[in-house]
Amino acid sequence: MASLVEELIDVLKEEEKIYRSLAEQGEKKRQVIIDADIPELEKITDIEQHAGDDLLVMSNKQISLLNDIANVLGKSGDEDKMTVTKLIGYLGSQPDIQAELTVARDSLLDAASELEKINDLNSQLLAQAMELAEFDITLFKSMRQAPETANYNKNAYSTGDILGSSGFDAKQ
Repeated sequence: MASLVEELIDVLKEEEKIYRSLAEQGEKKRQVIIDADIPELEKITDIEQHAGDDLLVMSNKQISLLNDIANVLGKSGDEDKMTVTKLIGYLGSQPDIQAELTVARDSLLDAASELEKINDLNSQLLAQAMELAEFDITLFKSMRQAPETANYNKNAYSTGDILGSSGFDAKQ
């Protein structure tokens, strides 16, 4: 079982690296959103997609390892699935492995929390950018459709017909 736990720790560390990489991309994305650099945003999104795929592989590996560990511990029939936190509780007789697993879990949770904050901020920036783009589009449409008022030319006063061609004369 020790080898399974060690492999689980390696998987958690790998997941943390992926989350840290995603956080780094999220930081870059913030400035790209501010600069409205669409080609660079596409590149970052592609990198994030690949990292997400890697994260899914690691997550599936983590679940598989936890299931294997639950089988070894005779906990596979429990209603609740084995989690890293539960496993930490079961490792009370092995404090070194318990401590290493706790550090790996906590580091992973910190990285995920950091990424969540960055993503929330980027989401707000994207929403504001979309609102601004929508405002600009509305403004451009209204400018194009605006009625032409106060469209005077050089002849407006010279003919003495300020009010148009109605034939009205104030002197009459």
